[in-house]
Formats: sequence, structure tokens, C-alpha cells
Amino acid sequence: NNTYKGPNEERLNIPHTLLVTALGRVPDVRKCVTMDLKEPGNLLYLVGETRNELGGSHFELVTGRTGGAVPTVDLERAPKLFAAAHAAITQGLVRACHDLSEGGLAVAVAEMCFAGGVGADVTGLPGELPDEAKLFGESPSRFLCEVKSEHAAAFERCLAGVPVARVGVTVAEPRLRVAGANGEWLIFVKLAVLKEAWQKPLRW
Repeated sequence: NNTYKGPNEERLNIPHTLLVTALGRVPDVRKCVTMDLKEPGNLLYLVGETRNELGGSHFELVTGRTGGAVPTVDLERAPKLFAAAHAAITQGLVRACHDLSEGGLAVAVAEMCFAGGVGADVTGLPGELPDEAKLFGESPSRFLCEVKSEHAAAFERCLAGVPVARVGVTVAEPRLRVAGANGEWLIFVKLAVLKEAWQKPLRW
């Protein structure tokens, strides 16, 4: 029902809109981690499991395709994954972190790159999945983390017991490259082009 009964008992037609907002208390704001990549020469880790879940995704919206499995939450694994990622962040092992949601990994890494003005090479996407599922699948409870090479071992220890894979590196060149399963570049684009594509719809 898209009507709302106001104080004067008059029915008002209001379109369906759902906004979910979450707030969290942070004991020490100095330990907060932002999404922008910080510097070249760091490692990129994918935390969480990517499944072939393109049903209802932004990828399907853009391409006009339908069907497929929709993302599902693993209620047993998710809390463990969040706790492990939080431990790594509070220990100062994570330089940048971004959730993988609408648009999947491809959108998350693009946003991290142009937000920080730092490029990336993604060459190790895990799993026996189609490239489009690896890039644009929206499986929940996943993060992309930037980690200094000297912190790699400690970071991996924090994430022991949950899915984690080293998938790439940050680079000085202002571009994003992502390789497919056959080693060919699926994405090879300048950060300025990505940023313009992201900002253009916001210019009303």
C-alpha cells in the first residue's frame, strides 16, 4: 500500500521508498578507516566469499538481463568475518577498506581508486566463476582491503578462518586494470574516465 493517512485522515499518495540507515559508536575515531586508496605499492585483499549471485543485481539492471540466484547472507559466517575484519582494522593493519555492494568488486575498486587518486592492478580474482560474476556479483559480507606488504602476514593471521584472498596491488599509474581468468585485461581504464562516469549522473 503506497498511501499514508495523515493527521487530518486524508489519504496521501506517497511512492514506495525504503531508506535504511545504520549508526555505530566509535570509541577512537583515529582508528577509523576510509575507502580511498592511500599509496602505491600496497596489497589488495578480497575478504569474504564471492558466489555466482547476479540475480537482481545492478549488472542485470544495466544489461537488461534477468534471472539467476539472488545474494544470500550466511548468518553463521558473516559475524565471524566482520569480527575478523574489525580486529585487523583496530590493530592498524588496514590502510583502506570498502564494502562490496551495488556493482560488486568492479565498482568498489573503481571507487577506491579515483577517491584516492591511486591506481590498481587486480590479477588474482579467486573462484571458479564466470568473470562477470567475479566482477559484478553482489554477494554480501565482502570487503576490499588495502594492506601494506609488511603487514600482510599479520593481516592474514587476523583473517584466519574466513575467506580471504590477495587479489592485486596498488600502483602509481592513474588507471585501473582487472584481469580475467585467461589473463587478459577485462578492464583497462584511466581513473579520470571512471570518476567522470561516476559523477556525471549527479550533475543535475
